[in-house]
Amino acid sequence: MPSESAHSEGAELGRYLRARRTQTSPDHVGLTVGTGIRRTPGLRREELATLAGISIDYYVRLERGKETRPSPAVLDALARALHMDDQQHQHLRELAARAARYVGEPPPAPSRTVRPHLKLLLESLRPNPAYVISRSMDLLAWNSGGLALFAGLDDWPAKHRNLARYFFLHPAARELFADNWDRQITACVARLRAVAGTAPDAPDLTNLVGELLLKSPDFAGLWERYEVTGRKPIDKTFHHPQVGTITLTSQSLHVEGSPGQRIGVYTAEPGTPDHDALLLLDMSAPRSVRHPTQAT
Repeated sequence: MPSESAHSEGAELGRYLRARRTQTSPDHVGLTVGTGIRRTPGLRREELATLAGISIDYYVRLERGKETRPSPAVLDALARALHMDDQQHQHLRELAARAARYVGEPPPAPSRTVRPHLKLLLESLRPNPAYVISRSMDLLAWNSGGLALFAGLDDWPAKHRNLARYFFLHPAARELFADNWDRQITACVARLRAVAGTAPDAPDLTNLVGELLLKSPDFAGLWERYEVTGRKPIDKTFHHPQVGTITLTSQSLHVEGSPGQRIGVYTAEPGTPDHDALLLLDMSAPRSVRHPTQAT
């Protein structure tokens, strides 16, 4: 019989299926909708079960978290019926795998320690803004431009600096990203949703999500949608109070040997006004950069 923990993991799988079902319109999957009023947003449970070729009772058990071991064939059928893209399909598989094998307490959060050679790497990337963030988007290390690029972030204590928190709660963020605000925050929430789906009880994620749900209606609305895809634009325009409008190319890299950590770098073509603005940003930023105390 599934354990209480397994039921918890199955509930996450069910929440994801329900979100995808209620956001999939009947006409998108080729169903003819009658003229009557539909009280159910998106697809009805019986419609999805029929499209996937499974019984309605079995699907209801999946969505309610009571069935935690769907076969790969069932998962594939549901993904096809919901027209999931590759990333959504993979997330569905990961949720199901976790529900099937989960026992005991969740694993501890990945280490927040940034290795010394990575800090040297950040400095070597100047004048390009660069930083290291955790899976929950805490800013763990940065060079001068990497902090200064996010206008006003240095006003917050080092341990409070988190890019998701900045996007939704800092008064300067919306103006900084005026040209791509919606895409920026949608991609941010999608990334957190994808991580939280496979580590729903991790304190580093639950504390942040709980704070943002309480303080930001924008975050709460996006969180409820349970999107796990949402790519940030590669080229981003910043309306920066110190260096003016600047368009940069972004790149995110996973840190080998440090699960959950990623390096973010912004670049501009040398000789362009954008690169000149990067030089100005780097020169005007405080030289004594302090990093948060890091515990393993």
